[in-house]
Amino acid sequence: MKAVVLTEYGGPEVLRAAEMPEPQISANEVLVRVRACALNHLDLWLRRGLPTQPLEFPHILGSDIAGEIAQIGPSVTNVRVGDKVLLAPGISCGQCEQCIAGNDNFCKSYTLFGSAVQGGYAEFVKSPAVNAVLIPGALTFEQAAAVPLVFLTAWHMLLTRARLRPSEEVLVIGASSGVGSAAIQIAKAVGARVIAASSSEAKLARAKELGADDVVPSRGEFAREVKRLTGGRGVDVVFEHVGQTTWEQSIYSLARGGRLVTCGATTGFDGKLNIGYIFARHLSILGSFMGAKSELFAVLELFKRGLLRPVIDCVLPLERVAEAHQRLENHEQFGKIVLSVA
Repeated sequence: MKAVVLTEYGGPEVLRAAEMPEPQISANEVLVRVRACALNHLDLWLRRGLPTQPLEFPHILGSDIAGEIAQIGPSVTNVRVGDKVLLAPGISCGQCEQCIAGNDNFCKSYTLFGSAVQGGYAEFVKSPAVNAVLIPGALTFEQAAAVPLVFLTAWHMLLTRARLRPSEEVLVIGASSGVGSAAIQIAKAVGARVIAASSSEAKLARAKELGADDVVPSRGEFAREVKRLTGGRGVDVVFEHVGQTTWEQSIYSLARGGRLVTCGATTGFDGKLNIGYIFARHLSILGSFMGAKSELFAVLELFKRGLLRPVIDCVLPLERVAEAHQRLENHEQFGKIVLSVA
């Protein structure tokens, strides 16, 4: 099969076209003919090299995958050959206490497509059958690939971890990203008031079009503007994933009793923290990573109802994957960059 592989760590130039063996499936697995695969920052980090996640070369990246079922194992009953599916991006053991409890993203063996296993920058990918989910409604393959990781992550952050309520106000940092654009929509679907923060006027305008009630530039002391927009109170929830450059101002944007929930740190991990400010104002800082497969079904139900929609920055052919990585690395996108695998 044709694929784009890593054989070494480095910049976008290390992504190379190659011929790879077609995956062989077991009894409980499916083979998916990949039609589209969306990018995530994880792709960039793995390409550069993560000390905690060494790769076995040649390696195929790509966590957000949509396509058609090409083959099923003899024990598979949930999908049939020819079904159009997206893949839940997280893979777990399915047998431990956390998996049985429905918290599969807490599983010790939890990993993502394109991380510890081969991903979707290829014509075919194998998957546990339990990860294959029928594409809802009239979504195209490209639109379906733009959904799983970011909407699942944003849902888990806002509703499961931060317990966002309809009467509350939320500040979405990095609103132009895939997860940020998903968070705006989920918060609005819940009934919350949304303030979106991003790095440029053009991106802030797009955030308003997506449903944000107010916008602020994510530079300088933006907490002052957030406080002004909330009558001096601050927001109930801050949705964080940018990290070092916005961390301190994100905390200062919280109202008393507010919750900051974070899933990443794309600008660095060293955030300043005034401990006295945290306990004096009854603040909570919540970590979040991915979400349970059951939450993905909740997300897809809102797509069926027309309350959520994929946000795609651009669609590029697989052969232009290096250009796609560079665009994401330069923070030029609004929404998801998707690779078409024809």
